[in-house]
Amino acid sequence: MSGKLIIFSAPSGSGKSTIINYLLKQDLRLCFSISATSRPPRGTEQHGVEYYFISPEEFRRRIANHDFLEHEEVYADRFYGTLKEEVERILERGDNVIFDVDVVGGCNIKEYYGERALSVFICPPGIDELRRRLEKRGTDSPEVINSRIAKAEYELTFAPRFDVVITNDDLEKAQAEALYTVKTFLQG
Repeated sequence: MSGKLIIFSAPSGSGKSTIINYLLKQDLRLCFSISATSRPPRGTEQHGVEYYFISPEEFRRRIANHDFLEHEEVYADRFYGTLKEEVERILERGDNVIFDVDVVGGCNIKEYYGERALSVFICPPGIDELRRRLEKRGTDSPEVINSRIAKAEYELTFAPRFDVVITNDDLEKAQAEALYTVKTFLQG
């Protein structure tokens, strides 16, 4: 039996990664889809662990070969994407794939797999709260925070295109709702 796909998308600072990490610890046979990138590894990052690191030339060649479910050139020569072979490898084992992707990538994966995929959008409680969370992280300059807020406002317009929208105004409640939603989908 081949597995199913769970797609998570959200604006930065919505708590998506925290919810995904919580779900990965549950007994759901979830396997995280490792993305490919053309950027060099940072710190202790390893090929095949955090990302598949490939050159911009190789990335372009693989785009031309239709090897990606979704991809994006974030900056010049800085690509990110989901390799079809990575997803198929997990599905063929009978495991379920969980994705952490941007809203456009999430919509593309859902379109490709249809009913076999569940798309979940994690909503921040509001733009003001999102700004507060991003400022509290202390990792970004005010300019970066402003651009993330502008991007979040755009990303929120995609929420209606997802199967399920979960508002993360209370982390435990959002995790419980995500767990229930994913379990129900996997048993269906």
